[in-house]
Amino acid sequence: MHSDPATTTSRCLLLARIYPSPLLPSSQIAPSQRAFIPSAAWLTLSAAGMASEKHFKYIILGGGVSAGYAAREFAQQGVKPGELAIISKEAVAPYERPALSKGYLFPQNAARLPGFHVCVGSGGQRLLPEWYSETGIELILSTEIVKADLASKTLSSATGATFTYEILLIATGSSVIKLTDFGTQGADSNNILYLREIDDADKLVAAIQAKKGGKAVVVGGGYIGLELSAVLKINDLDVTMVFPEPWCMPRLFTADIAAFYEGYYTNKGVKIVKGTLAVGFDADANGDVTAVKLKDGTVLEADIVVVGVGGRPLTTLFKGQVAEEKGGIKTDAFFETSVPGVYAVGDVATFPLKMYNELRRVEHVDHSRKSAEQAVKVRPSRLSLMFKMSSI
Repeated sequence: MHSDPATTTSRCLLLARIYPSPLLPSSQIAPSQRAFIPSAAWLTLSAAGMASEKHFKYIILGGGVSAGYAAREFAQQGVKPGELAIISKEAVAPYERPALSKGYLFPQNAARLPGFHVCVGSGGQRLLPEWYSETGIELILSTEIVKADLASKTLSSATGATFTYEILLIATGSSVIKLTDFGTQGADSNNILYLREIDDADKLVAAIQAKKGGKAVVVGGGYIGLELSAVLKINDLDVTMVFPEPWCMPRLFTADIAAFYEGYYTNKGVKIVKGTLAVGFDADANGDVTAVKLKDGTVLEADIVVVGVGGRPLTTLFKGQVAEEKGGIKTDAFFETSVPGVYAVGDVATFPLKMYNELRRVEHVDHSRKSAEQAVKVRPSRLSLMFKMSSI
C-alpha cells in the first residue's frame, strides 16, 4: 500500500520531530549514496537535518521546579505559541522534586506521576505534559546541553542539535555531591544511592523492595538525611543516620531544636551517630555494599546506603561568560545576570537578599518557585527599557 507524497512527507516530518538527531546527518551523506536510501527514509533524514537547529524567542534551560513555574508565568504573561521552549535532560515534564524524598518512597499509596507535576506543590494547577503542547510551549526532553555560547546565544546538545534564543532563563539547578568525588574507598559499590531526580528515586524504590527488613545507613544529617531516615524506617528497614556535625541540621537548628528532633527519631527507632563520617565501604563478591566504615573506627552493617551531603549548582556551562559569586551565577534583584537577556533562577542564582543586605545563594524549593516567577514577571518591563535605551 502506497501513500501519496504529501502524506509521506508529513509522516517523515513527524518522525524527524520525534527523532531530531539521526545517526548520520543528511549533510554527511554523499550524493552518490543517496540513491540507496529509500525516498521516505531520505525525507526523514533531510527533515531531521533541518530540525537539528531550532530558534526560540525564549528558552528555559533545565526541567525542574523553576522551569515549570517559569512556564506557568510565561503563559500568564501571554507568551505566544512557538516562542518558548524548555530543554531538559530528564525524560518527564517538570515536577515537584520534594515528593521524591517523601510520598514517592511510601510503602503504600506511593506518589507517582502525573500526580505531582508542578504546580501542585504551591496549591496551583497541575501542569500535565498536554498543558505545554496546548499552550504552545515546546518540551524538549531527554536532551543534555553540553555547550552554551552566550555571545552567540546558542546552546548545543550532546547529540549535535543546536538551539538559538533571544532570552535565556538558566534553571539548571544542582547536582548531588557524591562520595566518589572525594575518592572515598568503596564508594562506587552497588546500592550506595543518591537522590536528586526521578530516576534516582526509582533506584531507591527498587533497593528498598530488594532489601526488605535489611539495614540502611543514611550519610548526612540535613534535610535529605532526616527525610530519608524517616521514610526508610517507614519501610521497615533498620536505619542508622551518620553525620559529622554535633547535631542535625546545624545551619538551621539550634542545639535545643536539634535535640528535640533527634529524640523524636530515636524514639521511632532510628539510630543516630554524630561527630564522625564515612571514610570507606566494604562490598561482597557481587560488588554490593555490606558495611560502612566510619572515621572513629566504627563499622556499620549495611544493605543500602543513601548519601545526602549536599549539592553543587550546575554552572559549568557558563564559566567565564557571566559574573559569579558564592558558588553561583551573580544576578540583580530581577535575576538578570551580567549578560543582558540572560537570567538565572533557583539553586544557581546568587542574588541580593534585602533582609540580610547581602548576596546569597538559596537552595530551597520555595525560592526555586518564586525566583522563576519573579524573573518572568519583570521581563516585559526590563525588555521595554532595554529597547528604549538602545534607540536613544
